[in-house]
Amino acid sequence: MFFLKMIFRSFSRQFKRRMLIAVTVCLSATVSVAMLGVVFDVGDKLNAELSSYGSNITVQPKSDAVISDLYSMESGSGAAAGDGTAGETADPTAFLKESDVPKIKTIFWAFNITNFAPQLNIHAQIDTSGSKSQTIPLVGTWFNKTLHLATGESTVAGVQGMRSWWTVDGAWPKDDSAEGMMGKDLADSLGVKVGDTITLHKGRNSQPLKIVGIYDSGDDDAGSLYLPSSTAQVLANLPDSVDKVEVKALTTPENDLARKAAKNPAALTQEEWETWYCTAYPSSIAYQIEEVIPGSVAKQVRQVAALQGDVMNKTQAVMILMTALSLIAAAIAVANLMAASISERSSELALLKAIGATDGAVSRLMLAETAAISLVGAIVGAGLGSGVAQIVGQIVFGSGITMRPMVFVLVFVLLALTILVASVSSIRSILRLRPAEVLHGR
Repeated sequence: MFFLKMIFRSFSRQFKRRMLIAVTVCLSATVSVAMLGVVFDVGDKLNAELSSYGSNITVQPKSDAVISDLYSMESGSGAAAGDGTAGETADPTAFLKESDVPKIKTIFWAFNITNFAPQLNIHAQIDTSGSKSQTIPLVGTWFNKTLHLATGESTVAGVQGMRSWWTVDGAWPKDDSAEGMMGKDLADSLGVKVGDTITLHKGRNSQPLKIVGIYDSGDDDAGSLYLPSSTAQVLANLPDSVDKVEVKALTTPENDLARKAAKNPAALTQEEWETWYCTAYPSSIAYQIEEVIPGSVAKQVRQVAALQGDVMNKTQAVMILMTALSLIAAAIAVANLMAASISERSSELALLKAIGATDGAVSRLMLAETAAISLVGAIVGAGLGSGVAQIVGQIVFGSGITMRPMVFVLVFVLLALTILVASVSSIRSILRLRPAEVLHGR
């Protein structure tokens, strides 16, 4: 009876240790699969998330781009309402054709272009019932325009999808209409409310405009009036003209090749040029936009591109660090559990060696047992890790994570190496076992 109790206790202790090894490996696999799954899918997710805060490529006429570089300013920058100084109310003198703008969706990386909107930045006199006539900045643009491309496809573009952070009181204007939306700062200074009708004057032209929305952008843009580009062109007598295009694109963070190409694409070798052109770098997308819009210069917004690359690199580094720490923790835990298991089973192992088992055979037996237990834990952990990755994707990015097969292969390889390294010290203790000493209790 006593003998049976001892066997049961020994089996119970060994079972608990095996379960602890399986649970440890399971937790490590869960963390590793979840983190690496997000790492391999985080690029597009972060770019999509960050690009919701504005455009990352701007397109201008070549002459404006030269002036912008010389004087570190953007063409068509609006003035504060009512300042009335000549420099601040100057209208652009160089233009692109609005009819060329849809060609942006025909470039090689067309599917990476998530949105775009042209702008005609001008100034006009405004008459309201409660204020004197004064000069204000106008931005003629698309709000939510449906475009029918030459390829037979259709797409929707406009600032409504590019200004997700704006707080809008009222509604967005309709394209090709006599409607507009006014910035909160400008509306407060003029005493304009949603539903009011104002009259814009520019030269001999005048245009009544119904204010259907008041927006708060939280920046200097709140001092402008947005209206459909077609209406602004009629008012300014500038048909089919825009002076700027904002483009929002999913891009790959720049590296040395992209920076070299941005300075001078002609300096690239044929192989470098093909790699750069066929990778969604901001500079390669900008280059392709210049190819389809005559007389244009496309530039990446450096701050946005740098932020995207910096945030993605730091996010990936944190997740890789968490994976490494989970593997280290698993290695330490498995090593300790195996050492304790071998210590408890020293008599059993010594007996095996006494009846003829070699050190290699005993070591393989322990490794096979640990590997089988770890495999069960790894399989369960892989399933749990996939679920955790989806939860992370939904909470952080609002969409699921695409689990790539290489993630599971990589995790299983890393776990196998971790278990092998953790088992080294335990194998050494097996090699040091002396059957005579152990069986005689010494």
